[in-house]
Amino acid sequence: MARGLIALYAERQKRPGFAFSPDSPWQREFEESFDYTETDDQLRCIAEIKADMEKPRPMDRLLCGDVGYGKTEVALRAVMKCILDGKQAAILVPTTVLAQQHYATAVSRFRDFPVKIEVLSRFTPAREQKRILEAAKNGGVDLLIGTHKLLQKSMAFKDLGLLVIDEEQRFGVTHKERLKEMSRQVDVLTLSATPIPRTLNMALSGLRDMSTLEEPPADRQPVQTYVLEHDWAIIEDAVRRELGRGGQVYYLHNRVESIDATAARLQKMLGPEVRIVTGHGKMTEQELSSVMQAMVDGEADILVCTTIIETGIDIPNVNTLIIEDADKMGLAQLHQIRGRIGRSARRAYAYLTYRRGKVLQETAAKRLAAIREYVEFGSGFKIAMRDLEIRGAGNLLGPEQSGYLMSVGYDLYLKLLEEAVLEERGEEKRIETECAADLTVNAHIPDRYVPSAEQRMDLYRRIAAIRTDEDASDLLDEMLDRYGEAPKSVLALLDVALLRSAAAKAGVSDISQKGSLLRLQLGVFHPQALVAVCGHAKYRQRLTLAAGEIPALTLKLKPGEDVLEAARDLVEDLKLAAEEAAGGTP
Repeated sequence: MARGLIALYAERQKRPGFAFSPDSPWQREFEESFDYTETDDQLRCIAEIKADMEKPRPMDRLLCGDVGYGKTEVALRAVMKCILDGKQAAILVPTTVLAQQHYATAVSRFRDFPVKIEVLSRFTPAREQKRILEAAKNGGVDLLIGTHKLLQKSMAFKDLGLLVIDEEQRFGVTHKERLKEMSRQVDVLTLSATPIPRTLNMALSGLRDMSTLEEPPADRQPVQTYVLEHDWAIIEDAVRRELGRGGQVYYLHNRVESIDATAARLQKMLGPEVRIVTGHGKMTEQELSSVMQAMVDGEADILVCTTIIETGIDIPNVNTLIIEDADKMGLAQLHQIRGRIGRSARRAYAYLTYRRGKVLQETAAKRLAAIREYVEFGSGFKIAMRDLEIRGAGNLLGPEQSGYLMSVGYDLYLKLLEEAVLEERGEEKRIETECAADLTVNAHIPDRYVPSAEQRMDLYRRIAAIRTDEDASDLLDEMLDRYGEAPKSVLALLDVALLRSAAAKAGVSDISQKGSLLRLQLGVFHPQALVAVCGHAKYRQRLTLAAGEIPALTLKLKPGEDVLEAARDLVEDLKLAAEEAAGGTP
């Protein structure tokens, strides 16, 4: 499954890329002309991206930052670096509205520099499109911003150096195949507030580099989020409160055929003095542009719209959002849409509604619970991680961008992926035995300590993944903060996890206890090490070796002896003996 993908990434690593020059005075002048003070995170991400661009191999970096955290500025600095070395840059976006927004931002940022910028979308007239395609081919365009039009077969650049992909999760698989062709020797920067599970998984698995923006802009407040049944009385109250403080409202109704009827109902409910406009993807450029301009200029109070507001809309005065049928939307999509409000110092409110009396499906309920839970700043990454849990990572190569990994188990999936990565890179697979432990030890998480069944399951999973003392210490600190002093049974659970990890490294595949007998099944057989351990004075007449098809050691416990301690000591002695037998190397 992973082979084709790894081959592509391995090929990108082997192929020589273009090493961009260090920053020039023009680059510094461009950066100093930024109207705002950069956050520390922005400066760190910019430094990481520039360092990648200056290496002689193609960059492939994911920039993960919440909506409104300044990803565009980071990308434009990379674009400037590319253009100053005589190369072309392209920004690929999913919607025409976002293309226009990026174009306006780029024109404003590059206004003092001789940079030729063009935009290509369905709103670009045919004659203009032909001229832009010709200019890109001849080098007459420095920065081209466009939608899916950039992926058409006739699209060619004279010397493309950087491809920026904004909101990658909005592009389909066929588009991504075309992107792979375009970007074999080109530096690629992907921007996302909530990367799709596949993209995030690739970053977490070490296939792609990742930078994260976690610091919010100054004076920004989290959006107050409510999940509730659709109720016109609550909606009327929410709208009147927003209009009462001089603000504006987005009302999201995602069906074009009934959008006008919904707008009429709101008009009747709120009265003729409230100015309501509608916006959707079937409108012409002029119609959509005039509606958006009315909102920007404050000439309209409510925009009844489809999901066209998901990307690229930035109107700081809109601070109340109402969504119908929120249960039908994806988690990342809900987070993106919510990010359209709360873009000023004023408190914003989001009402995510579903039909009255409707019984929500399990995944929809989980999504709505997650969006309500993750309201603080920097939640985009957490939401993507939660999406990874709910949906699975999907087929890394095939058309399924999400899939139920539970059929294999996430840890096993990552292990298989890691093996495929190592194989393609020509590196040796790391042989690591998994060890199971069945001991008569009181090791569990009591209900009274962690009342939520879901949180207990999550903690069991995380404890099972512990590999080092540092992992155990970090998790114990977190539990202390969240739930208070850990009872003995939880500490014993951590000890069992550490024992399993140490035993796996020593080649033990199973530890079990029957009465006063402790049995260690050996996955890796070291004859000299076993002879050394069996001959040890402290194990004399207590330790026996059964050298059958699966060799095993059996230790007779002393009366009152701590089984965990005895198992730990025996595993440690086995490990040391194996190291000595191998000449001091593990």
